[in-house]
Amino acid sequence: MRNALFATSAVLLAIAAPAIVQPAAAQSAPVEVRVDRLEKEMRAVQRKVFPAGTPIEAEITRPATPTVAPGSPASTPIADLTARVGALESQLASITGQVEENSYKLRQLETAFTKYKADNEARMAEPAPVVPTSVTPAPVAAAPQSQPQPKPAAPKPVAPVASEARKSAVAAVERPDTGDAASDAYNYGFRLWDAKFYPEAQGQLKATVEKYGTSPVASKAQNLLGRAYLDDGKPALASVAFYENYQKRPRGDRAPDSLTYLGEALIQLKKPADACKVYQELEQVYGDNLSSSLRGMMTAGRAKAKCS
Repeated sequence: MRNALFATSAVLLAIAAPAIVQPAAAQSAPVEVRVDRLEKEMRAVQRKVFPAGTPIEAEITRPATPTVAPGSPASTPIADLTARVGALESQLASITGQVEENSYKLRQLETAFTKYKADNEARMAEPAPVVPTSVTPAPVAAAPQSQPQPKPAAPKPVAPVASEARKSAVAAVERPDTGDAASDAYNYGFRLWDAKFYPEAQGQLKATVEKYGTSPVASKAQNLLGRAYLDDGKPALASVAFYENYQKRPRGDRAPDSLTYLGEALIQLKKPADACKVYQELEQVYGDNLSSSLRGMMTAGRAKAKCS
């Protein structure tokens, strides 16, 4: 009887054993698939982050099999796989954060380079200033020699106005009409400059100089043209206008002003040595005839240019 019971138990255990093993295998199989998938994704991310270099190997190792003390339960394969999955997910999160940080820094570099490129192109677009190595105008005491002047080019049209509001504001600036055409043309340019419509003032003053170049008003118009350029952030064009006014009209009403502002334009162009030469010429030619305001500008300019 006892032998029959033992035989029956052995048969039942043999039949039940496969049913016990199969659920554990069924549970471990999806985890293995998940581990393989995560490892493939991590390698793909590393190839994207480091396309030209050696990818960083994931700091993931299979946990060493611990020494199991007698009587302690052994670690199951599912627990080992779960630990590997957690390590892979942590590594992927770290790499994703690094990708986002690098992308942000790259966008910042691209923005800074674009700004630098635009500023550099704007500086290159400005014409180089015409600065003589030695300024030798005619003495103030002597009358300027009459020299044939080249025929002035046709005046360029004033730059188009940006908006209807600006058009209305420019149109509101009153045009003087005193019967003196040369003086009225200069005064209208002055009013535009005083209202800070610098591009419109530049066009008006250039036209005035070209049309009334032999009139006494030309010295004032050419000097104010230089100041309109200077106030508009165009020191290179301003230096040309100031120097031409001083060279062509050394006894004009605004010749000392043009020479003084020429020094300021050269300082803005970061040419302090040339500015010092201009201030030296200003002192030698006009000396005590300088007004207090121009002398103050010259003193301040010499300090900024560090003239000896």
